[in-house]
Amino acid sequence: MNAYLSVWRLRFVTGLQYRAAAWAGIATQCSFGFIFIMVYAAFYRNSAVKPPMSLDEVVSYIWLQQAFFGLIALWFRDHDLFRLIVSGNIAYELCRPCGLYSFWFAKLTGTRLSRTVLRCVPLLIIAVVLPQPYRLIPPPSATSLVLFVTSLAIGMLLVVALSMLIHISVFWTLSPAGSVLLFGITGEFLAGMVVPVPMMPLWLQRMVEWLPFRWTVDFPFRVYSGHIPPGEAATGILVQLIWLALLVVAGHWCMRRAMRRVVVQGG
Repeated sequence: MNAYLSVWRLRFVTGLQYRAAAWAGIATQCSFGFIFIMVYAAFYRNSAVKPPMSLDEVVSYIWLQQAFFGLIALWFRDHDLFRLIVSGNIAYELCRPCGLYSFWFAKLTGTRLSRTVLRCVPLLIIAVVLPQPYRLIPPPSATSLVLFVTSLAIGMLLVVALSMLIHISVFWTLSPAGSVLLFGITGEFLAGMVVPVPMMPLWLQRMVEWLPFRWTVDFPFRVYSGHIPPGEAATGILVQLIWLALLVVAGHWCMRRAMRRVVVQGG
């Protein structure tokens, strides 16, 4: 356990060094936030039917998406891990007296957290002080806030478990391009990164309900705004934990299979 905590801490502290990149990221996420909100505001002003979410709920959804982008972006990948696999230097990782899956899981978790910590607080402060309709509204209750934090933390672990499958797939493909595009584009759309799940067609919503992606983004952010009530949120957190267990078990199984065909240059 000490080895996993140590690599997590090392990746977290290393990520905190990139402060200029964090400020650039804050400016980028603010710009995207304003653009998306302006589009939705125009849509709501001219909508002939009542949308499934209020504008305040959508605005909160967008700002949370931008603030915690580093936690939920499925296309994020660790180039160092890809290079280890493709170059054959994976041999050094196999010499470590710890499980390779858990070691990489800790690495990816620390990196995502460090990328988010530097950006989320300034961006949330900016979003809270903006005028309407751009303002981030507070959660309706303390219970919703606690459930949001819990579901967001589990959602981050779900994203890491999914991204681990992307990294493991490179043992077979020897190139991350296809896996990243497939998971990044399809997964983020199904997670609600493009539009919230309630705004999708009903047939697509039914399909999304059976996949793990919506539990990483759409579910936590709608818990925050109160669109998902606390009772339903508690049940959803249980579903998140089930998906997390299934994905981790699948990841361990795939890693064991990958170790049977790993190629180490020089022998």
